[in-house]
Amino acid sequence: MHAAEPLLVIPSRDIAQCSLHEWARMCSARLDAGDRLLTLFGRHDTGDQVVLTAVVQGGAGQFSFLRASARRGENYPSITTRHPGVQIFERELWEQTSIVPLGHPWLKPVRYEGERQQHMTDYPFFSVRGQEVHEVGVGPIHASVIEPGHFRFMCLGEQVHHLEIQLGYQHRGVEALLLQRPPLALSTLVESIVGDSCIAYAWGYCAAMEALAEAPVALEAELVRGVALELERVAMHLGSLTGLATDIAFLQGGATYGRLRTAIINASMRVCGSRFGRGWLRPGGVRFGLTDELRRDLASTLVAFAKDFAQVNDLMLSARSVQSRFQGTGVVSQQAAREIGLVGLVARASGVAVDTRSSLPGQVYGAYPVALLTEETGDCWARLRLRMREIDESVRWITQVLQAAERDLSVSTYRAPDRLQPGRLCVSVYEGVRGPVVQVIETGMDGGLAHYKVQDPSLQNWFGLALSVRDNEISDFPICNKSFDLSYCGNDL
Repeated sequence: MHAAEPLLVIPSRDIAQCSLHEWARMCSARLDAGDRLLTLFGRHDTGDQVVLTAVVQGGAGQFSFLRASARRGENYPSITTRHPGVQIFERELWEQTSIVPLGHPWLKPVRYEGERQQHMTDYPFFSVRGQEVHEVGVGPIHASVIEPGHFRFMCLGEQVHHLEIQLGYQHRGVEALLLQRPPLALSTLVESIVGDSCIAYAWGYCAAMEALAEAPVALEAELVRGVALELERVAMHLGSLTGLATDIAFLQGGATYGRLRTAIINASMRVCGSRFGRGWLRPGGVRFGLTDELRRDLASTLVAFAKDFAQVNDLMLSARSVQSRFQGTGVVSQQAAREIGLVGLVARASGVAVDTRSSLPGQVYGAYPVALLTEETGDCWARLRLRMREIDESVRWITQVLQAAERDLSVSTYRAPDRLQPGRLCVSVYEGVRGPVVQVIETGMDGGLAHYKVQDPSLQNWFGLALSVRDNEISDFPICNKSFDLSYCGNDL
C-alpha cells in the first residue's frame, strides 16, 4: 500500500465544470460530509468568464477538484454561512473576480487588489457600541522591524472585546509575477514569497514541476529536501520562542533561543551557502547533497543543540512568571479552531490533529514517519510547548535520516525537466513551519503556465489570532501575536 502523496496531477479536461450554484452546493455537501477544504479560488478566462476551482481533501487524504464557470458579477449562496472556515476564501474570490457570495457575514477586502488599492481608508471596521468602550489602533507602521499591518482593538477598560486585523499594505502581486517567467525558472521567486518558509515553498514548487513534467527524482534527493525542511522548522520555531521569551522579559530564554537558532541556520549555510536555504532545492533534485563530512557536522551540531535546548526549555517551563503569563491566555477552543478552519501548529495546539506530514506523507515521511503532536488547552502555553515538542521531533527525525547508513545523501546534481505536460492541473501541499503551503498550478495547451495559485497557512490563521485576544487584557496581545507568529507577506501575496 502506497503512502498518500502530498500532490496530485490530472488532465484539466477530466474535471467536469458545472454551474456556479451547483458548484457551491457540491462544495458545501463535501464539507458537510467531513472533508477538508484546502483552497478555493478563481482565475480569469476569456472575456468576462471566470473559472472557479475548489480543492478538497477526503478522509483518506485523497485530493479532488470541483470546478465551475461563471461570469464576473454573478452571485451564489455563501458557503460561509454553514462553514465559517470558508470565509477568507470567499472574500478573496470576491475581491479578485467580483463573484459575490450572497449572505457572507464578513465580506471585506483581503489584500486591496486592483482598483481597491486606493481605498484602504474606506475599510468597514466593526464597531462595538458603549459609552465607555474605546478603540486602540496599532500600526500599520510599527516600532520594530516588522511588516505593515493595522490592529484595531475595541476595549472596555483594559479588556479586549474585539480585535480586527487589516492587512494588505504590500501589494506585491506574486501570483501575476509567477506567470511572467518560464515555469522552470521560478525558483528564486518562489523562495522569496515568504522568506522564513523558503524550503517549504521551494519543495512544493519543485515537486509540482517534476510531477507536471513526469520526471520524478530519487528518494535520496527527496530526503535531503526533508532534512532542509526540518532544519527550517527548527530554526523558525526557535525564532518564535525567542520572541515569546523576550516579550515577557524572560531574558535568559530570549538570549539562549536566539543563540541556538543561529547554530541551526549556520548549519544550513555550511551546506548550501544560505542561512535560509536559498538555492538548495531546484526542479530535478538538489544543488547540494549531504556528504559524509556534512552529515557528521550536522549530527554533531544537533547533539550539542539538543542538550542546551532541553536545559533552556526546563528553565522556561518551570518559571512561575512564564506560567502566569502564558497559561489561560489567548485561548482558542478546539471547536472554534475547527469551525474557523485553523491549520498547522495553532490548530494542533487546540487539539485538532492536522499535519500533512502524517496525512500526506509521500515517500519521504512514509519511509521515515514523523509523530503528529497536539496540545489540548489552545492557549499561549500550548503553542509554546508545542513549538518545543515539534523542535525535538524534527531533531529526532533529522538524526534518524542522517544515521541511515543505507542512504547515500551526497547526491548534489540535478537535471531540470525539459518541458511540462500541457493541459494539466497540479496541487502540491507541503507542511511548513506554520502549516500547509498550498500551490495549485495549471498548464495551458502549449505547456506554459495558465495559472499559479499560492496559499500560505497564515491566510487561514489570522482570524484565529483575532479570536484569541477576546476577553484578554490588551497587554496580552504581544504574546498572543507571537504565539501565532503569522506571516504578513503570506497574506499580502
